Amino acid sequence: MSQNAPLGIFDSGLGGLTVAREIAQRLPHESFVYVGDTRRCPYGPRDLSQVEQYVREICTFLQDKGVKLIVIACNTATAAGLELMQREFDIPIIGVIEPGARAAVRTTRNRKVGVIGTVGTIQSSVYHHAVKALDAGCQVMSVATPSFVDMVEEGLAFSDEQSSDVTHGLRVPPNFDEIATDYLGPLQDEEVDTVVLGCTHYPLLHDPIAEIMGDDVVLVSSAEETARDVSSTLQRRGHEALEDHIPTYQFFTTGDLDRFQMLGSKVFGRPLDSLELLDIDYLESLIDPHKE
Repeated sequence: MSQNAPLGIFDSGLGGLTVAREIAQRLPHESFVYVGDTRRCPYGPRDLSQVEQYVREICTFLQDKGVKLIVIACNTATAAGLELMQREFDIPIIGVIEPGARAAVRTTRNRKVGVIGTVGTIQSSVYHHAVKALDAGCQVMSVATPSFVDMVEEGLAFSDEQSSDVTHGLRVPPNFDEIATDYLGPLQDEEVDTVVLGCTHYPLLHDPIAEIMGDDVVLVSSAEETARDVSSTLQRRGHEALEDHIPTYQFFTTGDLDRFQMLGSKVFGRPLDSLELLDIDYLESLIDPHKE
């Protein structure tokens, strides 16, 4: 496989672009192919067996694109399909949960860690197990915060900002504080000092969440730690792109092209110049060859 082969990155929608942005910054010579499955977003409320099928379809698509490594840049998809895909595919596949848990364990001072995420991620208990595997003495408090995904998408639609740090320009709806305070109250009651943003949409709400949680609580995003894992994996395998390689970024969405272009550019911090529609029927046919 060519060292300059692209990485594959995917998410149920736009949130994974926070991971793609971090990878692009940390690994400036690497190309990638990004898939945002916005037509079937959100994954969080879906049965994990259904999400597993989506993950298999997209991993197959990315493998056909010749990628040298896949990042499942979605917490729900990681919970549903990471281990199975690692067994089924012969290229490295990295999720975002273990890096996030590792960062939380390294950050916490009182060993009380909070996790917020979609219903699917929280019900799977993957963060609880991942944190406990690293430090069995940590207390883990998990809370489902499903409305946050919709708030991010709404905020992006009304935000005028397009920069490398859209967290400071995202407009939150007027009822954010009320809903967020209700969600986050149990974590405050447990006196957690570290909160894992267990959905790749949530880093875009960093500032308003931090304001509610207070200065003594550290918010952890898995994006930076995941980029480190990608870098170290490429180094170990000798698959790093050459230093004179000019990277290319390809983007695919299963949903509305104009909306993904507009909102995705804000998250990624630069225009999505190469964006194409990915047909759901075609994705499904990769697994079921009899599907028209």
